[in-house]
Amino acid sequence: MSDIKQPSRSLAGIAGIVAVATIISKLFGLFRQQAIAAAFGVGPAFGAFNFSYVIPGFLLILLGGINGPFHSAIVSVLAKRKREEVAPIVEGITTLVVGILLLVSVGLFFFAQPIMTVVAPGLFISAAEATRNGMTPETFQVLQQTKAIAIQQFQIMAPMATLAGLIGIGFGTLNATNQYWLPSISPLFTSVTVLIGLGGLAWYLGDRISDPQYAMLGGAVLAWSTLAGGLLQWLVQLPAQWKSGLGGLHLRFNFRDPAVKEVINIMGPATFSSGMMQINVWTDLFFASFIPNAAAAVSAMGYAGLLALTPLGIFSNVILVPLLPLFSRLAVPEQWPELKLRIRQGLMITALTMLPFSALICALSLPLTRVVYERYAFRLEDSTFTATILIAYAVGMFVYLGRDVLVRVFYALEDANTPFRISIVNIFLNAVLDFILVKPFGAVGLVLATVGVNVISMVVMLAVLDRRLNGLSLRQWAAPIALLALSSGASGLAAWGTLRGCERLWGTEGFFNLLSQLCLAGAVGLGVYAFLVSRLHLPEVDMFINRIRQRFLKNRSQ
Repeated sequence: MSDIKQPSRSLAGIAGIVAVATIISKLFGLFRQQAIAAAFGVGPAFGAFNFSYVIPGFLLILLGGINGPFHSAIVSVLAKRKREEVAPIVEGITTLVVGILLLVSVGLFFFAQPIMTVVAPGLFISAAEATRNGMTPETFQVLQQTKAIAIQQFQIMAPMATLAGLIGIGFGTLNATNQYWLPSISPLFTSVTVLIGLGGLAWYLGDRISDPQYAMLGGAVLAWSTLAGGLLQWLVQLPAQWKSGLGGLHLRFNFRDPAVKEVINIMGPATFSSGMMQINVWTDLFFASFIPNAAAAVSAMGYAGLLALTPLGIFSNVILVPLLPLFSRLAVPEQWPELKLRIRQGLMITALTMLPFSALICALSLPLTRVVYERYAFRLEDSTFTATILIAYAVGMFVYLGRDVLVRVFYALEDANTPFRISIVNIFLNAVLDFILVKPFGAVGLVLATVGVNVISMVVMLAVLDRRLNGLSLRQWAAPIALLALSSGASGLAAWGTLRGCERLWGTEGFFNLLSQLCLAGAVGLGVYAFLVSRLHLPEVDMFINRIRQRFLKNRSQ
């Protein structure tokens, strides 16, 4: 037995820590996005940031993210080692990875412009080409400003490549010693530094903060504060890492050590596989750069995406963390009947939670966007534009999380190749759908393309699992999901009707007025959904209600 681990926590305890930390991080991420919206609206400073952050953000998610390849490789290797063996392994890996990523950071800095030409070619069109496309001189000027800001921001954030590797290694090391809180809450630090940076900018510029002539300064502050957040994510983990005796800032060139080679062997394929999923993000932004007002389009996509992905991120942790070990224990053929029940349970819980959220967000998208973002530089027309994109995101919430449930089943069956092959096909499919939908629908079409890809992925995965597990009773599963969808639709209609009635009585202006209408309409919608779902007598619904009752009675008895 390895003596690296501290006394183990229960699965529920770990899931609780991760859930609480994720909620806190998501809330601060929402505050950060609200501050950005208030400062820049859908102007060139934040529009450029969405393009310039593609590669730094990609590396931070890929290399430094929880469950990323660096994190997973470190955990899988260190969890099998004794404590006295860990420090040399971590220091050797850090020396090798940082050496490579420093070269990457230098390359990103000096080749910022040609790289941005590949990321967002639509920003680099000539004046003659813009005229042929019917672009006004004012729009072309905004495009040129967006391009200049994006290049500057990209150069500022180039060191994120190195920081991403350090963060991933450090968080993997901490998880290997049963430390989950700091890795899970780490995104909060970037949100805090961005809030501080924007606060300083607002103090310096005052009402001029949204003036186009200060967009370059605002873009620089946004990039520097994001870089500072990445640096802080790395620095805060060092004391915990040193205290646990898990390596320090020492150069160690033991690259031939079997444990170091084992980590690298795991990192390589996992990094390549995980990177395939992030390419779709770049594909969307690639086509978005050709939209006439590209800065506004990608800004609205960012604002809408956060509103849709916040509940998704919270529920994905709550649903996926407990299910993965269950799937793994049931992966042997003699346990397949139970595995099928757990797959059904995962999909039903996903439908039970995500479908009503989709319906309510679609019904209440405009007041939700106005309450969250509409202040200072973010105006009513920005809210309307963002709300239409939010509806497109909301439509795909169930298939987005349902696909992730099925991916975990393949991992439990020790089959990473099938999801990988599907993700390869998805890259080309997403590009084709983007090309078809971007011209008639703009930014909404790009989001719908992603939804379409997720639908196809989920159908293909279900078909493969149906064959491999000797039948999944898909027709029997479809009926209750359809009933949940109908119940969700009814809740959305009830919320929409309530909202329209409130608007006629109280109007559509004023923050507290909008917030009250939003809460009342949402409560009516949830009440209708709860009433209808309670009449379906689904096992998953009954289990969910019983757990709530047990927890409530337990709390009252204490």
